[in-house]
Amino acid sequence: MPMPIDLFSKTPLPSVLPDKMQEVILELKKSHDQKECLEKVYALLTAKYHGERLKTYTKLFQLFRKDIFWLWSRNGYLHCTNINYVAKILLVDSGFFQNSDIRLKWTFVWHISPHQYLQVKVGNQWINIDVWANAFGIKFGNYAH
Repeated sequence: MPMPIDLFSKTPLPSVLPDKMQEVILELKKSHDQKECLEKVYALLTAKYHGERLKTYTKLFQLFRKDIFWLWSRNGYLHCTNINYVAKILLVDSGFFQNSDIRLKWTFVWHISPHQYLQVKVGNQWINIDVWANAFGIKFGNYAH
């Protein structure tokens, strides 16, 4: 599926991060391998953020926020693209992943709404990651569609 909107794939990762986010990255660096690191990022972000159908439209203006200090300060609802941007920063800065190990993928939910999720390369396998959809029962390794 072609990407309907390209909000973050060409956005450089920030060189300065919030202090609390840096602390999380230091913990991620202690992971034993890529899979453990990815699972930790997924657990952290599903506890911090979630998706909601109505807010996807009522908070549309937040879709374009790229300020990592603002994004990290939030808890609760964030757009899928924002969550994936935060996830990409954590994964790359952990040292276990490179930009090329993370793919932004698109699908449609509810037959009308574009939705972004991640595919992350662990060894020779690509694993689907959809933090936003966890609130709808979509678990690690799957994505909303």
